[in-house]
Amino acid sequence: MVVVFEEEATEDEIDNVVKTLKDYGFGVHRSTGVSRTIVGAIGVQPDFDHRQIQVLPGVEEVYRVTEPYKLAHRTFKPEGTVINVGGVKIGGNEVVVMAGPCAVENEDQLFAVAEHVSKHGVKVLRGGAFKPRTSPYSFQGLGEEGLKLLRKAADRYGLIVITEVMDRSQINMVAEYADILQVGARNMQNFTLLKDLGKISKPVMLKRGLAATIEEWLMAAEYILSGGNPDVMLCERGIRTFENATRNTLDINAIPVVHKKSHLPIIVDPSHATGIREKVVPVARAAVAAGADGIMVEVHNDPSHALSDGAQSLYPEQFTELMREAALIASAIGRSLT
Repeated sequence: MVVVFEEEATEDEIDNVVKTLKDYGFGVHRSTGVSRTIVGAIGVQPDFDHRQIQVLPGVEEVYRVTEPYKLAHRTFKPEGTVINVGGVKIGGNEVVVMAGPCAVENEDQLFAVAEHVSKHGVKVLRGGAFKPRTSPYSFQGLGEEGLKLLRKAADRYGLIVITEVMDRSQINMVAEYADILQVGARNMQNFTLLKDLGKISKPVMLKRGLAATIEEWLMAAEYILSGGNPDVMLCERGIRTFENATRNTLDINAIPVVHKKSHLPIIVDPSHATGIREKVVPVARAAVAAGADGIMVEVHNDPSHALSDGAQSLYPEQFTELMREAALIASAIGRSLT
């Protein structure tokens, strides 16, 4: 159930409604928009009559949300969520680029990439310190040493850090170094991890599972939101289909569908979607044109010798071209690239 307050509603009136909802046994989540306050009431109360809230002072409208993802639904926050991370606004008019190597391998590699992407306007450095690999014999990442290098490189070049957290036991460690915590596709329905991420005060990027529907994806986001963390962004990274010409199949439809159904920002990862570096740039262009709030791409200074996903990592000069082309497309649809 969603309660929309009048523009002139006072804090006392809002507090009274919140208290009343809690007395009825609802979990309450407040969202303050540009012009008015909205409160989401979560819970099943079969005998409850919403008109009991409708008549309270300061209330303009009360209505039920039929979809199971109450807090992620667009009705809870019609104007859309904008996440401000160190001055970088994700979900606003700017299309945010997140770039860096798939895995942090050493200081020279990371600093070379960080320097290049920062020179071309990137504000978010991506890189894996913990790597969930299909084979247990593949490079698994540098762990905390990788996190330290990410923080060091980001501070050197004025960037913010996004990196993956794989397990609830890693949350505090990763949060110490990173500005945004990423949940990988394989962990999209790791509900214990999602619940714990709902308790932290840092933004979370939730990647879509390999075969997840959009509703399942939004329901996973609901776990984080219901825990009290409002700063959630989604990442479309391709789904597994019968097609094997590329690593995955990018669901470009997900961008407008998510924007219609949810207020959460959506990022697109063309590197994992295609798995082939020559395909990354055109797919990234398509994502920007379709309205993505950001793109996440893998860049490596020497992809042929990368320890992880070299085949889908852009050469620095390819990344330079991507930024030029994506900026033109963003401008054409009334947005800017950063």
